Amino acid sequence: MKEIVEAIIAANPPSEARRAEFAGFDIPESYRGVVVRREEIAMFDGTPSREKDPRRSLHVDEVPTPEVGPGEALVAVMASSVNYNTVWTSIFEPVPTFGFLSRYGRTSDLAARHDQPYHVVGSDLAGVVLRTGPGVHLWSPGDEVVAHCLSVELERADGHNDTMLDPEQRIWGFETNFGGLAELALVKANQLMPKPAHLTWEEAAVPGLVNSTAYRQLVSANGAGMKQGDVVLIWGASGGLGSYATQLALRGGAIPVCVVSSARKAEIARSLGAELVIDRTAEDYRFWRDERTQDPTEWKRFGQRIRELTGGDDPDIVFEHPGRETFGASVYVARRGGTIVTCASTSGYLHEYDNRHLWMNLKRIVGSHFANYREAWEANRLIARGLIHPTLSRVYRLAETGQAAFDVRGNTHQGKVGVLCLAPAEGLGVRDTERRARHLTAINRFRGV
Repeated sequence: MKEIVEAIIAANPPSEARRAEFAGFDIPESYRGVVVRREEIAMFDGTPSREKDPRRSLHVDEVPTPEVGPGEALVAVMASSVNYNTVWTSIFEPVPTFGFLSRYGRTSDLAARHDQPYHVVGSDLAGVVLRTGPGVHLWSPGDEVVAHCLSVELERADGHNDTMLDPEQRIWGFETNFGGLAELALVKANQLMPKPAHLTWEEAAVPGLVNSTAYRQLVSANGAGMKQGDVVLIWGASGGLGSYATQLALRGGAIPVCVVSSARKAEIARSLGAELVIDRTAEDYRFWRDERTQDPTEWKRFGQRIRELTGGDDPDIVFEHPGRETFGASVYVARRGGTIVTCASTSGYLHEYDNRHLWMNLKRIVGSHFANYREAWEANRLIARGLIHPTLSRVYRLAETGQAAFDVRGNTHQGKVGVLCLAPAEGLGVRDTERRARHLTAINRFRGV
């Protein structure tokens, strides 16, 4: 592995000689990956959800290198990141992910590789292709890549217009094995996209899942179909999803109303270019009187505040991802005929809302989950062109992934957190220094926050 890393660090632009060099490397029989173990799925039984600690369940283990099958690629992972699906995996909620692996493993002999007593997690990566399987023509050893997390078979007609509708659609590293929080990762070759040349490995690793998710949820016709002039309410506007939604809204000519939970987060939202910001902590919005009872008077107060900021307009689109805590308010404040587009449910997935505000005002709730192949490519293209920027705030070592997941779960981070896998240090992997120089302030906006 050391020889591979040295070659990546010293790499020149892709060439036939470089591809031959990487194709000639011996692939290690095993590698280090961040795993949960099947034998430990009961470790949090009887523990309240809020007290389940990812640092206890996430381990860095040596695992066997999987064979590369048709249409697949093995990637040397320089950096990855922590998403909320890694948090769910680490606390075995809402269900242990080993059920996903078992079901996938029953679909074919090739998929059976994924059904293991360990689950290598992680749904982002930036790295270099080491091997490709039969039938792969676009990618070669030595190519610098990022990966989106859509794993899909596409053998049925259901997904041919929108790959997210395929009944065998899965999220790589969550519903499949051999994810990106590791030294090596196994992906379908059609998950690969060009690494943005002006970014470091750790910067390039963090946008994939959240940027693509926000793109489909907000911009795509499969989501809210945002247009110029739309008022968009964005919950958690300085966080992993919200920071990309804010950028996409501003780039698309919409009017974001950014909801945050502290003065510092309000500063971050304004630094992105947002002018309309609500600090829900400072203004003391309490949408629940207790664990079972919501407070509609707080919905009304919140809606009035939005109108004060917008000059009387209600949101055309509500970008929803906190879930249970905020969903009743989201349905209430959306304009007549407006759209609440939802994913994630990080505060709880059992939503409650007053349906009168939905049906009588002709509003729509749209479920959105990751992105299809085309949407992921379009989202990555915006990153590569310097139109949308990574929101990397902090970088951890692979051995510190448990702490990274703990911090993400506790919402102590801003933007996204990265994880160095094979990269020995931060700051490596930049190929386009001119473009980087033009956007350096925006690239570093979240660093150290």
